[in-house]
Amino acid sequence: MLGIYFSGTGNSKYCIEKFVQTYDSKAKAFSIEDKELLQHIEKHETIVFSYPVQYSNIPKILRDFIDNNKTLWKGKRVFVIATMGLFSGDGSGVLARLLKKYGAVVIGGLHLKMPDSIGDEKALKRSLEKNKELIRNAEKKIEQAVRQLRENKPTQEGLGIWYQLAGLFGQRLYFINKTKRYTDKLKIDSQKCIGCKRCVTLCPMKNIRMNDKIAVSDNQCTMCYRCVNNCPRQAITLLGRQVVEQSVVEKYL
Repeated sequence: MLGIYFSGTGNSKYCIEKFVQTYDSKAKAFSIEDKELLQHIEKHETIVFSYPVQYSNIPKILRDFIDNNKTLWKGKRVFVIATMGLFSGDGSGVLARLLKKYGAVVIGGLHLKMPDSIGDEKALKRSLEKNKELIRNAEKKIEQAVRQLRENKPTQEGLGIWYQLAGLFGQRLYFINKTKRYTDKLKIDSQKCIGCKRCVTLCPMKNIRMNDKIAVSDNQCTMCYRCVNNCPRQAITLLGRQVVEQSVVEKYL
């Protein structure tokens, strides 16, 4: 078993590592940013994906990774984990259908509610204890899903027509352009930026660069929220106007 993930604030990484290691203590999970990942994919028949849902859809960076390596998925048995702040409808299903298009055999799906990572919006903010509870509940669901997979009765969350309709009419139909292309909406406050380069290092798209010791953004943001949640001066925003809470998974463990 091989784990593959894309993770912004660590939720999806934490969940897939917990899943694959519970199933097999020797199993490992790799980010789509890992340069050696393609070699690992070729050696494994069963693959578990994990990613954060965005508007009931796949982050652009992950969709590009799947599309750019479409020949690798034929015949692979895939299980999809979707992490989310609330409800995505068919979070696992939307990625599952893309992989199936390239010949993968979808064996199951799992939805895990995790702490909200959108640091500059108040909508889904919860207390520290509530977020810790979300983590505990996710761990229990993972353990149960692993048991069912071992019994050849994998969970089917997010798969099927009713889940698909829920995802389509719940968010995806109205926000399709949010994830269809990369965004240029990332904002960096030059008055707050101290030039630490942390955002430059963290950005999976290399979308942030230094300009005269101040970080500036280009037009290739995949909305992972790493920079927003890790900037020491809270100088970066994307959807909102100011940072409400910086959230990374380690905060709730």
